[in-house]
Formats: sequence, structure tokens, C-alpha cells
Amino acid sequence: MDVILVINAGSSSIKFSVFSVAAGTLAPVTSGKLEEIYTHPYFQARRQNGELIEEKRWSLGERLGHDAAISFLFGWLSEHAQGANLLAVGHRIVHGGSGYTAPVRITAAVISQLEALIPLAPLHQPHNLAAIRAISAQHAKLPQIACFDTAFHHTQPDIATRFALPPEITGRGVRRYGFHGLSYEYIARVLPDYDARAAQGKTIVLHLGNGASMAAIANGQSIASTMGFTAVEGLPMGTRSGSLDPGVVLWMMAEAHMDASAIQTMLYQHSGLLGVSGISSDMRTLLESTDPRAAEAIDLFCYRISRELGSLAAALGGLDALVFTAGIGERAAPVRERVCLLAEWLGVALDTEANAKHGPHISTADSAVKVWVIPTDEELMIALHTLHHLDN
Repeated sequence: MDVILVINAGSSSIKFSVFSVAAGTLAPVTSGKLEEIYTHPYFQARRQNGELIEEKRWSLGERLGHDAAISFLFGWLSEHAQGANLLAVGHRIVHGGSGYTAPVRITAAVISQLEALIPLAPLHQPHNLAAIRAISAQHAKLPQIACFDTAFHHTQPDIATRFALPPEITGRGVRRYGFHGLSYEYIARVLPDYDARAAQGKTIVLHLGNGASMAAIANGQSIASTMGFTAVEGLPMGTRSGSLDPGVVLWMMAEAHMDASAIQTMLYQHSGLLGVSGISSDMRTLLESTDPRAAEAIDLFCYRISRELGSLAAALGGLDALVFTAGIGERAAPVRERVCLLAEWLGVALDTEANAKHGPHISTADSAVKVWVIPTDEELMIALHTLHHLDN
């Protein structure tokens, strides 16, 4: 059996998925994760039906790091997939900069160029590259394909990517890039199966999870997005602030005497739903809570979504459909209901019974804007790109 391995490496975790390849068709086989790899490592693997295959917890304080975690994962896969032929590894890479508009096979030159982009994504890029280097060191001849979260958004018009800054700044790569591109690309790929008119028309996709963003898509191409230079812009997220006046950052420096590191930690790790509520970054916990701070966090989240809906609809010059996806988008019916009620002025009419059942079609028959709930699959999108590179 030929297989493709998909890796999504973070600062303290490695998520993986394995797909079988037969006659050019991909099928999911297993998936899992290695977490807390620098503190208290934990491994879990499940079959496609959710059945637990194995889990393992290392001793407290026992470090793996990316190199040892990759070594363990490859050893585990070899042991549990005897006879399988690993064709290639596909990686989720957060930032491709201005140069990478499509997936690419990883070489030493590519790694060097991606290293140069670390200042644009310091919390993600180094860890994406750590997994690549570990595999290269241990399996030098194994093809690796980089799939970029920014690539899908390169169809945006120049005006949508510009900041009103002097060219000596913008010329150094300071522009709007957009993220979650692999998720949006997957939704654009499958949308014709749900709604042909929306696929060829004007659609806003709401990728609502611990990281949250929205994108305006016209005829399958990205036109505008809420995330820009970094993955902290746009909507409030689980722990990220979303957009804020740059003057707030200046105030933090001058009045709160915070340095760049402290500000970065505040904006990325202690803001968003967690920062507002003081309770949790998890929408499920907030929806179950009776604490007024939880309600305030949810209200702000939905309000900001409604503001961005108006902005993205203006960028599209109209609206045919909304698509909810990712963890909150796929499973939090109360959030979808509130967002749709705030979007009634756009022609959205929600079918509350269908919404309670999580769709997929959750608007009424006479709604001017169709509303869908479509599960995303970034791992499959990476596997498809990886297979395409092998075929070529």
C-alpha cells in the first residue's frame, strides 16, 4: 500500500494524518498527534472511524523535541503499517511570503528562503521548519512538499493587500497576506457539490476555530480576507486579540512599559475570548457558562464577525452565500444563529431547525443568501497537493 504522510508541526505539538494512495485516489487511514513534546510528551493515534489505536504518555519532564518526536512517529508508523510504502510527506507551512503562490517540493534552497520569512511568522514558521529538517536528517531521500497557508490568497487584487505606508516599509514585504488558505481552498474545491451558484458567485467563508478568520471568495478565488500581515489581525480568536488600533501598542510601550516580547505574548496568548472572559478560550465552555464575562466575550466575537461580513460583502460587491467551517463554525449552533440574525440586512434568513442539526443547508428556502455548514479538511488538501507534485 502506498501512503502519504501529512504533518502540521507547532511549537509544542505535531499533528499527523496518513492517506492511502490507490489509482490516484486518496483515502484517510489514520491520524493523531504528539503534544507537549518539550515538557510532558503525549502521543495518540486513531483510525479513520475514531477508534483509538494507541496512546502513550512519557514521564513528566522527559523532553522529546521535534527531532525525537519525528523519530518516534516514523518508528511507530513503520511498526503499525508494515508493508506500506511512504511516498512523500506534505507539510502545512504558515507563511510563503510573496514568492510562493503554490505548493513546492522542499530543497535546501527552499528551506533557506522559508527561514528568511521567520520574522513574518515567528510563532509558527520556525516549528514548521523544525519538522522538515528532522525528516530531512533522518530520511534524506524522502520527498517533502511545502503547502502554504498564504498561497490561496495570492489572487487578491493589489489594492486589497496594501497598507497605507511608505514604500521603504511595504517594499520589505509588509503587506496583507491572509491565512487559513488551505482551509479556504478546500471549501472552494467542494462548494460546487453543495451549491453551484455560490461556487461560481460571491461567497464569504467563515473559518471559525481557536484561530478565526473570514475570506471573500468570488468564482473560487480569494478577493479579500480578515487576516493580513500576521495571523493576529481580524476577528478576536481563542487567545488572540484580532484587529486593534496601532495606538494601543504604542500605549502599551509608553504607559504600560511593555517590550515587544511582552506585547506579543499579550496579543497572541492572553487576549481574545480568554482575555475578555477571563474564563476560557474554548467556545464550548463559554456557551455553557452563566458568567456575564463569558456572554461578553461571545457578544464581542459575533459583533466583530458581523462587522467583517459587511466589509467583505462590500469587497465582493454583493453576496450569494455564507459558509461556516472549522470547529466553532461547524459545531456551535448558537454562534451561527447569532451571526445570521445580525446578517439579516444582507438577506440572510436562518432555518433554526436545520441550524440545530448542523446543516449542511441552514437557511430558509426564500433566503436571498444561502447559508451552509461545510466541514473543512486541510489535511486532505495538503495530501492532494503532495500527490499532485508526485504525479508531476
